[in-house]
Amino acid sequence: MATRGPRLSGVTWLIWRQHRAGFWTLLAATAVTVTLLVHQRANLLDYLTAHGWPHSTSDKWLVGVHPQRLQFVSYGLGFIPIVLGVFLGAPLLAGDLENGTAKLVASQSVSPSRWLATKLGISALVVIVCTAALSIAFGRWWGPVKYEATVLGWSDGAAFDNTGPVPVALTLFTVVSGVAIGMLLRRTLISMLVTFAFAVVVQVVWHLQRLNLGHVVTVTTDRGVGPDAPRAQLPEAALEIDRWLISSSGQTYGWGTCAHETSEKVCTQKYDLVGWRVDYLPISQMSSMQWFGASVLFALTAAVAVFIFIWCRKRLV
Repeated sequence: MATRGPRLSGVTWLIWRQHRAGFWTLLAATAVTVTLLVHQRANLLDYLTAHGWPHSTSDKWLVGVHPQRLQFVSYGLGFIPIVLGVFLGAPLLAGDLENGTAKLVASQSVSPSRWLATKLGISALVVIVCTAALSIAFGRWWGPVKYEATVLGWSDGAAFDNTGPVPVALTLFTVVSGVAIGMLLRRTLISMLVTFAFAVVVQVVWHLQRLNLGHVVTVTTDRGVGPDAPRAQLPEAALEIDRWLISSSGQTYGWGTCAHETSEKVCTQKYDLVGWRVDYLPISQMSSMQWFGASVLFALTAAVAVFIFIWCRKRLV
């Protein structure tokens, strides 16, 4: 006698059935995209190997369509938090409140808290699985050329926001916030519009704060500032934040201080310049920056989820 596998039942089955079209569409789109990313990684490795990678210089193998493909796909992936926030998060409760499903649930034996927990839990699980899979696949594709800023700078959103835990955290926060917006507004269309505006604001704020997640490292020189003076040596793929001229007393001046002086020698004597100070972020901090930023987003997501539960306990219908 054949044994049956585990089957959904009760409120879990009900919620999956209610949203199965969106969930299956998201899972299928993720599977197709991951397959394409894996294929592109294989093509990239074949191309790089044929051109002497990793032993030859990058100018011999960083040509062709691969950098453009990476950039194009990264831009597309960057819209996922907005799209899922608008089309999955916003209607999740707003639709039930608008069409009366929430009233029906409140009249059944299933408690509103359990119904809400299951609804949020299944949606969050699907979001986490899909975004984590995309993050891993894209990160592996970008990995062989991650030290090449001409392809994708590691500190830019194209790479930073599409690898590691960041896409999971950004998408989950946007989706749960969309659920909260729909809960408060109780109308699907207006909730989607407000969620879209909110998601765009989140992206802008995240972009402005991204570099603040790291710890700026400083390196200085003390052997002159002329063209023959030794330059500050930065680690491979380091992101230079700022550059200063420094005097023997430690005073810093903007790198353009000597631009209006009659000569560099006069400027050097006038300000007693002895070298450079360079502030930078090393690529070695990328992972810690991502996890720090993601932990902040996860904490905000948890706070929004708690707010949803508190609000719905008495105002579900």
